[in-house]
Amino acid sequence: MRQLPTPLPGVFLLAPEPREDSRGLFARVFCTGELAGLLAGRHVVQINHSRTRLRGALRGMHFQHPPAAEMKFVRCVRGAAYDVVVDLRAGSPTFLGWFGATLSPETMQTMVVPEGCAHGFQTLEPDTELVYLHTAPYTPALDGGVRHDDPRLGIAWPLPVAETSPRDAAFPLLDANYPGITP
Repeated sequence: MRQLPTPLPGVFLLAPEPREDSRGLFARVFCTGELAGLLAGRHVVQINHSRTRLRGALRGMHFQHPPAAEMKFVRCVRGAAYDVVVDLRAGSPTFLGWFGATLSPETMQTMVVPEGCAHGFQTLEPDTELVYLHTAPYTPALDGGVRHDDPRLGIAWPLPVAETSPRDAAFPLLDANYPGITP
């Protein structure tokens, strides 16, 4: 698989190299050997699956504070989603910058979200399903988030937001003194 860089350091799109024949195709979507440089000793410890029924629904922007900070590998297995990563890493040259890409079963790409970055997505089709691989277990006491509509971030969502959770809508706006996440 190919690691496609993005404008945010440490954020990649993984693009498989499918093999096709008359039966269909086969593609490797995750391999600890091929991704050893990215994983840098981390291990996948949890796999989650989400289904979002409504087109235009938004989930995010989520992260976990250290010491439960996690790297995520996010792949769309049904429908389509505009997947966004926001750099919250203190001292990063792209601090408060964001990157978004459309994930779908057709592209077969996986978004790599490093520790210290918030992640979220907006569904582009009804009944969109994503699978997430995490390098740390979910730790509610260290859960965090930023607002998807924070003017300091200026994320350009492709659709009007049709639905979000009360929890996600209640995340605070970032103030001018927001220090970022320190490992």
